[in-house]
Amino acid sequence: MASSATGRLERIRSAIDQYQGRLIAFAARITGDLESARDVVQDTFLRLCLQDLDEIADHLPAWLFRVCRNRALDVRKKEGPLERLDDMPNGSTHGVSVDPRRLLEQSDSARRALAAVAELPAAQQEVLRLRFQEELSYKEISAITRHSVSNVGFLIHTGIQRVRRQLRADDAVRPRLEGGRTDA
Repeated sequence: MASSATGRLERIRSAIDQYQGRLIAFAARITGDLESARDVVQDTFLRLCLQDLDEIADHLPAWLFRVCRNRALDVRKKEGPLERLDDMPNGSTHGVSVDPRRLLEQSDSARRALAAVAELPAAQQEVLRLRFQEELSYKEISAITRHSVSNVGFLIHTGIQRVRRQLRADDAVRPRLEGGRTDA
């Protein structure tokens, strides 16, 4: 009995280690508040502790993100809209030698892409972030959002198209605004 309790505890610890940071970032985008996001994730893992782990083992990421999403939406409804967070950094470049010009170009491109995503309807933003930031499958996203798998695919496809169009439009306008030439 003690070994099964130890195994259960290890599985929960492993889930916390693997998903806590990603869930906090995910919840923070929904709640707009880092402290609320941490509370949501803590509640998510408390619910995991009460769950039969064998029942959800084959779809743990989808289960965690769905519970986290539902709890974050509840918190957002209860607390009302909060001030929006800037996108949280995914890592540090401390100690890594990088070309500052290239880093600036990359951060500008990322900023423009994130701004284009922010202009999308909420459902498209959510599925794009789940797909590309959290690297979840269409099936997992479907389980989290309760959209059909084909609707998830449609939302991702149309979201990507809209972001591409926006970035192309920005690229067409940008050289004129910067006083540069436009070679067509």
